[in-house]
Amino acid sequence: MRKTNENMSEQEILLEQYKLYVEMADRVSSRRVQTHKFYTTLLTALLAILSLATDKSIFTTNQVPVCFIVSVLGIVLNVIWLMNIRSYKHLNTGKFMVIHEMEQDLPFQCYDKEWKHIGEGHEIKKYIPLTIIEQIIPLLLAIPYLILFVYSIFNFFKN
Repeated sequence: MRKTNENMSEQEILLEQYKLYVEMADRVSSRRVQTHKFYTTLLTALLAILSLATDKSIFTTNQVPVCFIVSVLGIVLNVIWLMNIRSYKHLNTGKFMVIHEMEQDLPFQCYDKEWKHIGEGHEIKKYIPLTIIEQIIPLLLAIPYLILFVYSIFNFFKN
């Protein structure tokens, strides 16, 4: 084996790069989870605050503009969240493509084999891609904001 520096062979360097890259991919996944927590907390808190404000009659005059603003904000946040999910999907896809490439020069290709065992994301009985599951949550959380939007538009034109 050719030595690339005084202490490590090319294979050892590749293995170290591989370990570092896998760790970086794991960190992206952790950030992805934190992003979901952030949006879930923000969107549910926004609904809770609106509910409390309405219940306590904080907006004693016309509540329609407040409902409209909150609904638009909630819808926009859900759209941004969906865009984040898509961005993380592309980032993870790219990282795992590189990991698969690196594995070609390693004795055992664990991620490649795992991907093949779960049908490479094409066999729903074996594996449902997480991105599909992740997108359900913002879509569900968008429902109250859409209802609020319709309510505020209806009441705006009613008055």
